[in-house]
Amino acid sequence: MLFADSGLSDASISVLLAIWSTTAVVFEVPSGAIADRFSRRSSLVAAGLLQALGYASWVLFPSFWGFAAGFVLWGLGGTLTSGAFEALLYDGLAANGDEALYGKLNARVDTIELIAQVPVAVIATVLFSFGGYELTGWISVAMCVASSVIALRFPEPPRESDEHESYFATLREGLRASVPIKRAVLAVALVYAIDAFEEYFALLAQDWHVPTVWVPLATIGVPLLGAAGASLGGRLPFRGWVLFAAGVVLMLAAVWAVPWAIVLLGLFYGLYRFVLVQVETELQHRIESDARATVTSVASIGSEFVAFAIYGLWVLGSAFAIGVLILVVALVIRRQ
Repeated sequence: MLFADSGLSDASISVLLAIWSTTAVVFEVPSGAIADRFSRRSSLVAAGLLQALGYASWVLFPSFWGFAAGFVLWGLGGTLTSGAFEALLYDGLAANGDEALYGKLNARVDTIELIAQVPVAVIATVLFSFGGYELTGWISVAMCVASSVIALRFPEPPRESDEHESYFATLREGLRASVPIKRAVLAVALVYAIDAFEEYFALLAQDWHVPTVWVPLATIGVPLLGAAGASLGGRLPFRGWVLFAAGVVLMLAAVWAVPWAIVLLGLFYGLYRFVLVQVETELQHRIESDARATVTSVASIGSEFVAFAIYGLWVLGSAFAIGVLILVVALVIRRQ
């Protein structure tokens, strides 16, 4: 909404998101290897600081180039988080012999992340009412810095590769380890890419005639349904038709195109998050290398290429076309 209200077209907004993805494509795997070779905790700390700088750029320079600079900084931060967090969580459990609990804990993390969007939506509405985008932006900067401070307290189990391998050896090991489990890597890449569509939820609400100031509250049920789906993802067995159903629901919402269609948008998101937890958990269980963050980053870089299709389809055909793409992804992963 900030970009649209600053005068940018849908095409310009998609270009900005493409810049974000391009940054991830360039730095995703190298940053994963950095986390594996040096410190996953330090990667998370740096990620929060870079994202804070990105938001500051948006507030100080609310133009296309200011937004682009912010996305590059945020993209760098995102690559440091991607892979590092999952690896830190899984290896922390494995150090105590509890790696079998990863699926449930990963689902719980996703659930908490989504539920947190509810109070954030209320706070964002209040902040926007009093101080517009500027006040909201500076509070976002502060929250990113706070996340880095919290990350400093994360425990990190030692790894043998910390002392015996160079950075490039770690990078090569991660790339090699991705080959035997390429089906699981591809599934995560394809499914995770759909998350790029979340960036358009607010614009969808506007297109469906919801006033800007009420968009955060109007869409408050979407992350709640997403949280419900994520929580079930750690408890119920995966069924291939779930993602296909998610695509159909999204297409129905796009055709309806009224404020109440947000209910269908939430249902789509719940089904999608259920599938995402399942494929992410399956990948982590299949990784046998110490270069866990690098392997996860390989899946993430694949998702960025598919995300380009999401951005393009938004410009060409909006949510309906993205729903069709999701149907294609569902058919592909069923064959894996």
